[in-house]
Amino acid sequence: MTLKEKIKQLPTAPGVYQYFDKNGHLLYIGKAKNLANRVKSYWQFTPELHAHSNLSLRITKMIHQTVSMHYIVVNSEHDALILENSLIKQLNPKYNILLRDDKTFPYIYIDNSLDFPRFEITRKVIKSKDITYYGPFSVGARDILNSLYDICKLVQKKGCLKSKKLCLYHQIGKCLGPCELPISKQRYAEEVDLATQLIKNKSELINRLQEKMEFYAQNLRFEEAATLRDSIEKIERSQIKSDIDFATNENYDIFAVEHSSSRAVVVKIFMRHGKIISSSHEYINLHEGFDANEIYSRALLSFYKDEKPPIIAPILIADTFEDQQLVQQHLTKLFEKKAHISLPQRGKKKDLISLAKLNATELLKKDKESFNSKILEDMQELCQLDKMPNRVEVFDNSHMSGVATVGAMIVYENGKFDKKSYRTYHLHVKDEYGQMRETLSRRVASFEKNSPPDLWILDGGATLLKLALDILESNGVILDVIAISKEKVDAKAHRAKGKAQDILYTKDEIFRLQTSDKRLQWAQNLRDEAHRSAITFHKKTKLKIDQESKLLSLHGISAAKVQKLLKHFGTFEALKDVTFDDISSLLNTKDAKTIKNFYN
Repeated sequence: MTLKEKIKQLPTAPGVYQYFDKNGHLLYIGKAKNLANRVKSYWQFTPELHAHSNLSLRITKMIHQTVSMHYIVVNSEHDALILENSLIKQLNPKYNILLRDDKTFPYIYIDNSLDFPRFEITRKVIKSKDITYYGPFSVGARDILNSLYDICKLVQKKGCLKSKKLCLYHQIGKCLGPCELPISKQRYAEEVDLATQLIKNKSELINRLQEKMEFYAQNLRFEEAATLRDSIEKIERSQIKSDIDFATNENYDIFAVEHSSSRAVVVKIFMRHGKIISSSHEYINLHEGFDANEIYSRALLSFYKDEKPPIIAPILIADTFEDQQLVQQHLTKLFEKKAHISLPQRGKKKDLISLAKLNATELLKKDKESFNSKILEDMQELCQLDKMPNRVEVFDNSHMSGVATVGAMIVYENGKFDKKSYRTYHLHVKDEYGQMRETLSRRVASFEKNSPPDLWILDGGATLLKLALDILESNGVILDVIAISKEKVDAKAHRAKGKAQDILYTKDEIFRLQTSDKRLQWAQNLRDEAHRSAITFHKKTKLKIDQESKLLSLHGISAAKVQKLLKHFGTFEALKDVTFDDISSLLNTKDAKTIKNFYN
């Protein structure tokens, strides 16, 4: 059946449609309330099938490349919206706009039903009517939480109350000691109130931390001062300074988009109790042009995902968009209450939008000044990549005689390493080919939650390159792949004057570049970072296996006890420094004596 015949026979049901080029590469995914009407709107049928004259330049270009299409019928327009969003995230079509920021922002919460409650971090709704949430915090949530426990005399650990015995935290003045002392609920509530005040007022929290940092510095406790300095920096990073201050306890989630010819930025600002508490932004690469409807739709669907947020606030946007009502209906269903998406026209809410747009404009300006894309353009030209490699994932594996077998993925985005996006994998297979297959397969399986990048780079040769392309093709993903390996002479990696004679492989060509070539050095730098990450994780895994084996060799120390210790104290390294009382409160005095003797 020809494309023209297929279009004319489309059903009038809601669904999702996909356009493909002559090579079978996916170009575009769209949704429709009525498939027949929507798809036909792209085309004119006489004298022959061609793009409709009223289309944008971006869509016209896409239609010219389209030679075939598929479609999926669903029950409703809402189902089409969700399926379209899911498929775009997994498959990253050339002409769709992809937002990669799928992180769920953390909240700080407290369970008020407890006699001596503690503050914790969550990313989901806790099933209890006595929970109070604060947030979301784009960065610094853990630093805020740690600061609360450093300043306020709260119960420091979950297991503290069970021990019925005063511990080190009470001795150093960080806990009132309700585990043993007759501390009233009212007295403890004073500490909770102080912590709550510090969460709501970042300026006061930062002032207190700065005072403590200066005290540490004056007393030559430079390591502790540096830790506080880093915490202050993280807490400050999410703030947008503004004179806007609502007299009421109003909550808003604010979204604004600005763009240049090649990049867009989405700014999110969160107002809670009449004050701006945090903000975040995300850059978007515009491979084939700007589409406000797609960006706003993706931004809202990506941020709220498929789970009810702990705090539901009205949503303010800087521009109306085509799918606004449909997205609002989806969020109403998700929130289990009426969602509100609106474009403010006047007053302080309009000022919030202006603030978000101003920040978006500044971010685009800084992005242009700080990021030099020449090397990426050169790599795209050399390797004939479909997209400029703004976001790259690089893979390597490591093991020692089949022991502590691990894989690592590092991420390079917009000219720098994105260490928060690094991933490591414990692997089961022993051979290097199987290890890379397991690593890549696990990454592909996560595409729905963490969308594919613009480029993969593998530490290996043509065999691993083919493996990666086969895995991607079998999952319907079109993604550029490069492999980099050392040239072998007499079956050994060849080095000349300390410089590796590396070879670049693409699906169509092999490049033997000079060691001074900037393009080769760029690929080597990324490969070396992946290698470093894999080796570091391998050593850490091997050390843990060795330490766990030694602990398990002690009389009376079972695997369950080792896991209990690690869950409470975090690492084997931390276990070396804990006191006899700390271990005995968790296990018993006999085990504590055995473990302390072992470490001593």
